[in-house]
Amino acid sequence: MFENEYTWGKAVASNATKEFDEKFEKAVEEIKKDLGKDYPIIINGKELFLDEKFEVKSPSDTRIILARFPSATKEDTSSAINSAKEAFPKWSRISYQQRAKIFKDCADEFSKQKFHLAALMSFENGKNRLEAMGDIDEAIDFMRFYAYQLEINNGFSKETKHPNPKEKTRTALKPYGVWGVIAPFNFPSAIAIGMTTGALITGNAAVLKPASDTPISSFKFAQTIYKKLPTGAINFLTGAGSVVGKTLIESPLVDGIVFTGSRNVGMSGFKKFTEKVAKPFIAEMGGKNPVIVTDSADLEKATDGVLRAAFGYGGQKCSACSRVYVQKKVADEFTKKLVEKTKTIKVGLPWKKDVFLGPIINESALEKFQEAVAHAQKDGGQILAGGSILKSGELEHGYYVEPTIVTRLPKNHRLLKEELFLPFLCIESYEDYDEAIKLANDIEYGLTAGVFSENKEQLEKFFDNIEAGVVYANRASSATTGALVGSQPFVGWKDSGSSGKGAGGERYLLQFLREQTQTRCD
Repeated sequence: MFENEYTWGKAVASNATKEFDEKFEKAVEEIKKDLGKDYPIIINGKELFLDEKFEVKSPSDTRIILARFPSATKEDTSSAINSAKEAFPKWSRISYQQRAKIFKDCADEFSKQKFHLAALMSFENGKNRLEAMGDIDEAIDFMRFYAYQLEINNGFSKETKHPNPKEKTRTALKPYGVWGVIAPFNFPSAIAIGMTTGALITGNAAVLKPASDTPISSFKFAQTIYKKLPTGAINFLTGAGSVVGKTLIESPLVDGIVFTGSRNVGMSGFKKFTEKVAKPFIAEMGGKNPVIVTDSADLEKATDGVLRAAFGYGGQKCSACSRVYVQKKVADEFTKKLVEKTKTIKVGLPWKKDVFLGPIINESALEKFQEAVAHAQKDGGQILAGGSILKSGELEHGYYVEPTIVTRLPKNHRLLKEELFLPFLCIESYEDYDEAIKLANDIEYGLTAGVFSENKEQLEKFFDNIEAGVVYANRASSATTGALVGSQPFVGWKDSGSSGKGAGGERYLLQFLREQTQTRCD
């Protein structure tokens, strides 16, 4: 049976939060002693250190050099693709039971190291300790859940009925070949590992390219798994997206792409990858996720849920809440409560206890934050909280900003439409509930959405009419984020996704397979 890792939740349930903190802090001290190393790429079962390298710096303090990674070339990428192509026949013929066991064993190894891996991630991409542990837990869950799905579905092969007794028929789902895996910075363990596991566990070979801001977490996975697979079945490449990613997408030897990132990059990659041949391109491409608050809502729950969804990990989640529509009758009270709570958020070094908000990821994100604030002010928006870059004390050398709340923007303003990936929340009011649903849906994205209402009819109308793949009602723990593997498949509608099948769900693995009907005649 599958069971979620759920480390923090289990610690709370068993009154072991002190032990959790002690283990995390011990891991932080271990990480501090192990920084600044050179790391390799992995091609055809060999760890390669190249002369051309780039530095990975902590967004919390850019003086901290976490690692140096090779800048893979077009030739390196082609070599990795060829290695995967050669390894595919052998790996695809290994029994599904053995493939499942390999990933369960890898998950167990990650579980034993999870505090170390979570502390490392806190340095790498600025997640606080709970967010970082959640990321590692999700990676472990993906490996175990997909192994479980493979097992309970008998490797996705089964007999079918035929009216002619002389014809014995069955269907079998079979792997495509080589998959390029292009991963984002925000979940460098969970998303990178989840996508790569989806490709590999189904018998495909893979070339994994992590985000250049956060390659260490996914390297830990590649380093753990590659020795368990046939040589070349997984290859790991770091470097520029314009080189490695471009080569993956343009190669005729790559049979499928699985991608998480921005809509613009995803759509351009999809068009290029499929311009000559119809091939699978699985993409999750972000969101501009709304929450509706009605006049019957519990405003304590609503403000807690919105705050956590909007400002958890600095709004740098595809599922983050970035728009709130509040019924006019309670708009002032809701906004006042939310602003008061937002101003108490502790911003700091993310590996420190009780810090809620660490840095945003890089200089480009900092510039985007400044631009968003300037646009809001120029166009008549009212900034109710935040709006400033933080540079004092221990924050001086990192990318820190205040969690920001804006209201009174003009209708259809760009800040209400464009994904920012920042701790930047827009609040607008409405009169009629139908109007609120229309406003929530009036967007090209459709990833997550939330509602707060004590009216059952309103909740049913929300679930019936909202255009998003992952939706929540009255969720104080987070209004739009925090989907759990197995329970809440993570799927985007409209421009948020290309497949309509969610990661962490029972239909996810089917995307990496194609069906074959087999008939044997007596």
